[in-house]
Amino acid sequence: MRAGARLALYGAGLVVAFGGAFAAAGAVVPDEFVAAWTEGSDMDAQDAGHGGSGEPAGAHGPSGVSIEASGFVLSPVEAPGTVGAEGELSFRIVTAAGEVVTEFAEAHEKDLHLIVVRSDGAGYRHAHPRLDEATGTWSLPWEWDAAGTYRVVADVTPAVAGAEGVTLSRTMQVAGAFSPVATEVRRTVEVDGFTVSLDGELAAGASGDLTVTVERDGEPVTELEPYLGAFGHLVALREGDLAYLHVHAEGAEPRAGDTAGPRIGFAAEPPTAGRYLLYFDFQVDGTVRTAAFVIDAGHGDRAAHADAGGH
Repeated sequence: MRAGARLALYGAGLVVAFGGAFAAAGAVVPDEFVAAWTEGSDMDAQDAGHGGSGEPAGAHGPSGVSIEASGFVLSPVEAPGTVGAEGELSFRIVTAAGEVVTEFAEAHEKDLHLIVVRSDGAGYRHAHPRLDEATGTWSLPWEWDAAGTYRVVADVTPAVAGAEGVTLSRTMQVAGAFSPVATEVRRTVEVDGFTVSLDGELAAGASGDLTVTVERDGEPVTELEPYLGAFGHLVALREGDLAYLHVHAEGAEPRAGDTAGPRIGFAAEPPTAGRYLLYFDFQVDGTVRTAAFVIDAGHGDRAAHADAGGH
């Protein structure tokens, strides 16, 4: 992230705006149709939670629903086609004219963040592939644990003016018997001996405060280590169309050796009422773990005003 945007983000706190990229379980939407639905929408979700025009996050169309955004395109993704097959996941970022992009700006300590998740929210992974600068190909070793329809999201900043926070995505099919997982509200989860809980409420069109608390053996964890430039990392997805945003916890950027905890605060503003999936990455003792929450957002003041005929 560029220095100005980074300072604005940490100074203002974390604003989570949910945009979409989710094919509902059992109903696969081709990428070309998703691209058509969202043509012309452009949300700079990384710019302190605001769109490129300076409007609040959520004022534009959803982010991460298209193979194309801001003049850049995600190439077809190559990966094993069946469960258990060892191989490689690879792709390239190209311009609308077909030119391969090989130079990128660092954001949150990485040149590209890869998010892969199944259509029902299961199988979430956050990874960082390597770039072959000679060919422009991003790749990493890959193996699927379960069959189904997956959304592959590339969160990247090409090293050109105005390209900050470009989010591109495609869907992939993994052959095999598919058993979808039903989502239920979940605010407390156990992860490798850690108890991670989420407090706070969300309402459509309104900023809501969320707090994640990490404990171990009933004791508060104060040894949260910096990970990707912050003490906590959040990816939010809206059930039904996989709303996506890649953001960090509020507060000043930590320095090497700093620790924090047990609470990390967020401010989230969902665009609609409904169910949301939140994946919280945190690091302790050099190991990154993910806590997956499910919460419901109610109808906020904006929706109520519209229902009443307001303008």
